[in-house]
Amino acid sequence: MIVFPAIDLKGGEVVRLAEGDMARATVYGDDPAAQAMLFAEAGAEHVHVVDLDGAFAGESRNRAAVEAIVEAFPGYVQLGGGIRTRDAVEGWFDLGVARIVIGSAALKDPDFVKDMAREFEGGIVVAVDARDGMVATEGWAEVSDVPVADMARRFEDAGVASLLFTDIGRDGLLKGCNIDATVELARRTDLPVIASGGVKGLDDIHILSLQAHEGIEGVITGRALYEGRLDLAAAIAMAQRA
Repeated sequence: MIVFPAIDLKGGEVVRLAEGDMARATVYGDDPAAQAMLFAEAGAEHVHVVDLDGAFAGESRNRAAVEAIVEAFPGYVQLGGGIRTRDAVEGWFDLGVARIVIGSAALKDPDFVKDMAREFEGGIVVAVDARDGMVATEGWAEVSDVPVADMARRFEDAGVASLLFTDIGRDGLLKGCNIDATVELARRTDLPVIASGGVKGLDDIHILSLQAHEGIEGVITGRALYEGRLDLAAAIAMAQRA
């Protein structure tokens, strides 16, 4: 199981939001590339980057910061936030991003996502963000009437690398990951699932790692790392044992 330390970008700074609310952002640093290197020094081979401004704008807003992270980080960069066109996808892959996360476009333009997944096999991750079991889009500002599992099944035969499942109601609140919902989703789809939202400590990593056989590919963690509640090296070691 992969541990993805998260770098969320807002105005070029490293932040974490509470429940996806841009007005409830806590700033943890002003040098995203340096933060990526700290994660690498702790043993991270993957990092999850989100252009929060881009998620709301529908196009990149923190390009310089992302470029700096890709240049500095020696491992794999997974990037999401406002990536909704072929040019954007191709541009980030050309820059060196390993995997692209697509959320809003997956609901509103699934054919586009399927085309990208077939063209860039293993490079596209579909973000399935949920509030009360329903898919949310536009930087989590809009909630649809599409159940999470229904959304996931649309992409099972399209070459998508994995699903990134976030329980918005827990994200950034250190309430603990919604493990039951994550495992249930993994059981209801053939695609690997990445857990996200609410990780509060090593117990979450341990329980998820025990469920890796159900199709849990990895887990994303942010605030717990930044606030010293989770040791990244210990989390990676535990996940690798799974």
